[in-house]
Amino acid sequence: MASVIARKWLLKKNYEGTPKREDLEIIEEELPPLKDGEFLVEAQWITVDPYQRIVTGVGNVIKGGQVGKIIQSKNNDFAVGDLIFGYYGWSSHTICDGNPVGHIHGLRKLDPSNPVPPSTALGTGDAVPATAYFGFLDICQPKPGETLVVNAAAGAVGSAVGQIAKIKGLRVVGFTGSDEKVAYLKSLGFDAAYNYKTISTITDALKESCPNGVDCFFDNVGGEFFESVLGQMNTFGRVAICGAISQYNALELPKVHPVTTIILWKQLTVKGFIVTRWLDQWPDAFKEMTQWIQEGKLQYKELVFNGFDSIFDAFISLFKGANIGKVVVKV
Repeated sequence: MASVIARKWLLKKNYEGTPKREDLEIIEEELPPLKDGEFLVEAQWITVDPYQRIVTGVGNVIKGGQVGKIIQSKNNDFAVGDLIFGYYGWSSHTICDGNPVGHIHGLRKLDPSNPVPPSTALGTGDAVPATAYFGFLDICQPKPGETLVVNAAAGAVGSAVGQIAKIKGLRVVGFTGSDEKVAYLKSLGFDAAYNYKTISTITDALKESCPNGVDCFFDNVGGEFFESVLGQMNTFGRVAICGAISQYNALELPKVHPVTTIILWKQLTVKGFIVTRWLDQWPDAFKEMTQWIQEGKLQYKELVFNGFDSIFDAFISLFKGANIGKVVVKV
């Protein structure tokens, strides 16, 4: 068989502030012939997510999930033409041996009879949906009639959290960064949504939209936003700390304000989490969320970038607030 050239995005140097194109490089690598038991995957769809900002070391391929097609195989369990999901990162071609790969989750075949498009495996069968599902349901322990606040609410995780909360019977208040995104959240059934850039204060918005206080808070942002919501929470409220995107690119550490007494006197449960803690339960989450999508209870939106060379543009869009829903790259 003819040799295959794999193109790969590598981290060239550590980010300082917002990621820059010169922080990464694309290399080309000729792949060796397949050995018995191996197969060759050609990327079809590649994910970009904020966590990729902090998990890849210098000199390594950017980590992350992709949906690929098998184009050569010497493995009896994986045939040419099979679509699979795997953690092959930002690479156009990857040689695999059929064993689980990646630091988060192993590879798996995609069901060709599934009516959901293959690209949605990056949003319904990846770390993103598991993050929304377990971070909200396991940590926030929601009860019907309670109130949830979620920030970065128009993103892949935030929009899923809000919709799951509506399925579970909660009042949902979302914060996002544009009027277009506010309209999107309302179309998903959010009870209230705000453009944090145009409101007077987060506290005023919470007092208006959460007359009975806040019971659950799913935080993707951190910083001052975190502090503002804590002040409006009810006794025994639950907080899931998923991310701190307001601080990822900061060159200086923000000033810390005292929130310990709020947590103490309100007897709040505040937990940070990494989604791999539920790794053995991921398939259950994927199954239920896919069912919700098929039933129309959970809407799923993608922002698609085209071409392997567009991966960095797709990635940086996450930090500019340009995305609504899941950002994916069609290779």
